[in-house]
Amino acid sequence: MKTIKTTCVALFILFAFSFFNSTYAQVILPDTITPGQARLDQVMRIVDGNYTEAPDMDYLSTEAINAVLKALDPHSVYIPAKDVERANEGLNGNFEGVGISFQIVADTIVVGSVIDGGPSEKVGLLVGDKIIGIDHHPATGDSINNQYVFSHLRGKKGTVVSLDILRQGTVYNFEITRDKVPIYSVDTWFMADSTIGYIRLTRFARTSVNEFNKACRSLEKQGMKSLILDLRGNTGGFLDIACSLANEFLERGQLIVYQEGRRTPRQNYNANGRGRFRKGDLVVLVDEGSASASEIVSGAVQDWDRGTLIGRRTFGKGLVQRMFPLADGGQLRLTTARYYTPVGRCIQRPYDKGSDAYRDDISERYKHGELVNADSIHFPDSLKYRTAHGRTVYGGGGIMPDIFVPMDTMRLSDYYISLRGKGLLNTFPLQWADAHRKDPRVKTFELFIENYDSFGLDAQLAAVAIEKGIVRDTEKEAAEPLRTAHSDQYMALMLKAQVAKDLFGIEYYYKVMKDLDEPFLRALEFLHREK
Repeated sequence: MKTIKTTCVALFILFAFSFFNSTYAQVILPDTITPGQARLDQVMRIVDGNYTEAPDMDYLSTEAINAVLKALDPHSVYIPAKDVERANEGLNGNFEGVGISFQIVADTIVVGSVIDGGPSEKVGLLVGDKIIGIDHHPATGDSINNQYVFSHLRGKKGTVVSLDILRQGTVYNFEITRDKVPIYSVDTWFMADSTIGYIRLTRFARTSVNEFNKACRSLEKQGMKSLILDLRGNTGGFLDIACSLANEFLERGQLIVYQEGRRTPRQNYNANGRGRFRKGDLVVLVDEGSASASEIVSGAVQDWDRGTLIGRRTFGKGLVQRMFPLADGGQLRLTTARYYTPVGRCIQRPYDKGSDAYRDDISERYKHGELVNADSIHFPDSLKYRTAHGRTVYGGGGIMPDIFVPMDTMRLSDYYISLRGKGLLNTFPLQWADAHRKDPRVKTFELFIENYDSFGLDAQLAAVAIEKGIVRDTEKEAAEPLRTAHSDQYMALMLKAQVAKDLFGIEYYYKVMKDLDEPFLRALEFLHREK
């Protein structure tokens, strides 16, 4: 349960920083100062002039702003000037830096991936390179953490950073000129079989529709007739990008979404009929991590009976934030409207019980059994709506899929949790991949798959676990044979997928993991029946 709650906090932070419109909203100020506004101003002035010590008024004003916004809703948020660029970069589709992802393994920064088109790729950095020096200073040891890496590798376009790289026992120096680095929102696509394509979209950024169309073109050349679009864990992004993606599936004039608020007249967003994938069979995968823009797309697909939703009820984020620039360079992202699916469903779930209850909603779903049993979900008749073909759907908090797939709780054995807690499921695959990059048996992904069983990685991982003091509780495992067998099967596949990712890139992780991905397998089964 602690893990579930921690995940919820992380998801909440992500949702709080997602927003729907890139343009700055017109600032409408009241004609008169209300008594409440005057009282707040008076309190701040009294504190500033009379408190026993010199108060930090900047800090106090930030706390006051945050308290006001928290009292409004869970998604209105103040972003200080120093955090604006970082908060926007994931949705803008780029940031400025050297263009790598990394892991910290045994106090050493290890390159996990090199971003295509980024500065590091241009100078020849490779996956598995160890960064042992930055700007002629040592970059190893106990003081190295994620924040250290971000602060030293990111920087303004045109500035130069010197990296000392340890590669296969030899130290090389690279001078890298920082530049705009693309952040890809489509992290993988592949053919699931001869006619079914798969595309995973992780966010709705400025480049997302172009990336989607690039993936579609590639899959169409390979014979794609049907598509699985994976929006699981996609926390959202820009409204116009969500509409553009939904447009790829809908016919001209079909309503995608509309928004409406106290100061925001109803605004409809309709498809233009020029979408790329308007005819083929479509499945959209969703779960409790699919939010905001993901719900716009999945809601439109469901309301028009354009495709089939498979997975679990989505997060339930239907509030529209607009950006208001502040004089100090900060931003106020304020809820100005709600959005509604084509048949009129408001996807926003209730937040009248306070932000803590709202944040813990996913934990509550878990406790009440919703994530493992569809029968635990109950909607009142007042929230009933009809799709274009007359099917019943419900509003009032998230999008309920057409085909429910429960969360896989059987994979979480004590042994698996211990390995993950010690970081071995990340560090061991990376170290093995780093030691075998020149092995001809892993020259290509196909060769890697062909030779994988001969490597004996499962036994090697078990031996390392014993060295780290992780001992299996054989008595407890014997009492839970089904859970133990399933968890071991999942863990073995994850190990294989992690090594594939470290050798060849993130897309190969999903190519391996699909074999035990129940929603994906249900999507395949459904599409095969539709043929």
